[in-house]
Amino acid sequence: MSENKNEQPVQDAQPEQDLSELLQIRRDKLARLQAEGRDPFTITTCPRDHYAQEIRDNFEALENQDVCIAGRVMSWRDMGKASFIDLHDKTGRMQVYIKIDQVGEDAYTEMKKSWDLGDIAAVYGYVFKTRRGEISVHATKIELLSKSLLPLPEKFHGLKDTDLRYRQRYVDLIVNPEVKDTFVRRSQIVTEIRNFLNGEGFLEVETPVLHPIAGGASARPFITHHNTLDMDMYLRIALELYLKRLIVGGFDKVYELGRTFRNEGMDTRHNPEFTMLELYQAFTDYNGMMDITERLIRTVAQKVLGTTVITYGDVEIDLGKPFERISMVDAVKKYAGVDFDAIETLEEARAIAKERHVQYEERHKKGDILNLFFDEFCEDKLIQPTFLMNHPVDISPLAKKMPGNPAYTERFELFIVGREHANAFSELNDPIDQRQRFEAQAALKAAGDDEACDVDEDFLTALEYGMPPTGGLGIGVDRLVMLLTNAASIRDVLLFPTMKPLDK
Repeated sequence: MSENKNEQPVQDAQPEQDLSELLQIRRDKLARLQAEGRDPFTITTCPRDHYAQEIRDNFEALENQDVCIAGRVMSWRDMGKASFIDLHDKTGRMQVYIKIDQVGEDAYTEMKKSWDLGDIAAVYGYVFKTRRGEISVHATKIELLSKSLLPLPEKFHGLKDTDLRYRQRYVDLIVNPEVKDTFVRRSQIVTEIRNFLNGEGFLEVETPVLHPIAGGASARPFITHHNTLDMDMYLRIALELYLKRLIVGGFDKVYELGRTFRNEGMDTRHNPEFTMLELYQAFTDYNGMMDITERLIRTVAQKVLGTTVITYGDVEIDLGKPFERISMVDAVKKYAGVDFDAIETLEEARAIAKERHVQYEERHKKGDILNLFFDEFCEDKLIQPTFLMNHPVDISPLAKKMPGNPAYTERFELFIVGREHANAFSELNDPIDQRQRFEAQAALKAAGDDEACDVDEDFLTALEYGMPPTGGLGIGVDRLVMLLTNAASIRDVLLFPTMKPLDK
């Protein structure tokens, strides 16, 4: 959609104009309106009483009834003494018929002289159906509410550049209606998560975002400084340690939905800030967490999508069937042909890693190498929902050891379409064991591992007061939204993903 020097915004293609000229035309229109005392930016309210979809859904009751609608002018068909415009509100498009002898010659002439595509307008009129059968509003009064000083992307090409779409999400939402649908669905998903957990007797809580110690996960933190306390603090990398303090304090079931921050790489599955769900339940274990994870995801899909059979990419995923359960050792044995139960020493693990071209670091222990084998050979094979269980203790500093097999822990990760969607433990509640693992992590950090955690003395003090057997679960909300909206990138489900400024 282009504009011409006669200031007649129409739908037909116009000759190309220099952008600066188009911008000036719009500013000149605004300046004239302001000089005449009709500045649209001074209007403070609008008595809108109906939305586009509401009119379509209730046409029989609303036919010939007066309504007031408001929205953005997205197209304009000028037929001389009459015009059709498409007005878009949050529910979609409504066609408006504007006739000179209905709104008055002055108002009609002013509209043609002052309005542009992208402007915000109010229309007063009555509901009718055109000869072609399209539900519309016949205008009796029109009002310009806000002037758009920048032209929208050209009608037939839209906003396709993905980088620009993420940077200017506001324009993306205007010109690509399906984008708005994704974020409406995201809101519904979050609402249904809350509804499910509230119905299960969980209490929603809020815990600090600024932590004195980075802990609760293996990740590199963002560091900031508190001036009054004169101390460095960390944006939280997990919600875990404060929520478990609440279990110590006597809450049986708690959860938090909140932003979490990790100073790490960015790709289609990772953004430096993301939304995490963590929940903790006393007197249960990781088996209980598997049950609640399965029921939560299945329930949310059914409530939001109306089905538990979804399509992601070109793969059909059945969330209604029982999720498969497999240990990490068995997964590596199945997909890589290596039995880590038969590997007794670190030297043997390193030898098989070299043989199979799995890269490891000197700091890696046997359990780390097992996990590297899983990453290399197994992760992308877990397409249908699968609980990967019983991780090595070397990579699970907060999980309880398996009785009779202390090299492994009662931990699981949920994989769907080859991606991790959840992580859960039978939580470690032995303060002596926890201290030893914290100290081992601190040693790794001192040796240069930026993702290792520190010793959290206050959390250890809490454990020494006694924490009941507890199951804990973390779910990446953004990845769940990606799954349920068939989004290829995490940026497609974040309204404002982290972007490097253009001037950098």
